[in-house]
Amino acid sequence: MPDFASTAFWISVLQIIAIDILLGGDNAVVIALACRRLPEKQRNRGIFWGVVGAIGLRVVLIYFALQLLTVPYLKIVGGVLLFWIGIKLIQPEDEGEGGHGDVAGSTTLIGAIKTIIVADAVMSIDNVIAVAGAAHGSIILVVFGIAVSIPIVVWGSKLVLALMDRFPIVITAGGALLGWIGGGMLISDPGLPTTLHAAIPHSGYAASTLGALLVVFIGKQLAGRRHPGQVGDSLATPAQREITGDEK
Repeated sequence: MPDFASTAFWISVLQIIAIDILLGGDNAVVIALACRRLPEKQRNRGIFWGVVGAIGLRVVLIYFALQLLTVPYLKIVGGVLLFWIGIKLIQPEDEGEGGHGDVAGSTTLIGAIKTIIVADAVMSIDNVIAVAGAAHGSIILVVFGIAVSIPIVVWGSKLVLALMDRFPIVITAGGALLGWIGGGMLISDPGLPTTLHAAIPHSGYAASTLGALLVVFIGKQLAGRRHPGQVGDSLATPAQREITGDEK
């Protein structure tokens, strides 16, 4: 039974909520697209039951992920995957990326619900791995965190996405969070020798900090290479950007 008075419990809950918000924006878009062709009276029902089904499926997937993470060396694989997800999150999207135009809207309630559940399952692999890492083996923590975050994702996605566009530091912090969790997963793998923890003071915090710094550093380096002018543009004032555009 989790200790609801524990600071560690609530830190993990906040991490799960942050992960769902950062990685769940696309899911909210898919929900809207899947229900766009339903009659007005059925849209809310389609969204509700689609979200319920998606939550149930995600909890099942995370439950199995929690069991798999007890197998030696799989936490190392999960940690490396979280590094990759965090680095990818920091990369700016190119035009044309992340489109959801291929998500077919359905004219029936059952069809829309099925589309939402299937699309959520396909798109939520990164979310499942990240939440499993933040949950530290507690399925109750997973259910609680997802239950709190789903309404935020569904009804607050536009606000969250606007904040991400307005304040890029939110995206960077999200990548760092995934790196932090990934580093903690790596060092806590049951296959690693127990003497490793004794040899490295505060090994858990050290690995988490290193993971966060590594993701941010590599992510920024790759972003700078793909979009060399974007960093400078983001620091310029609107007036400076307008002058630059006129000169071109």
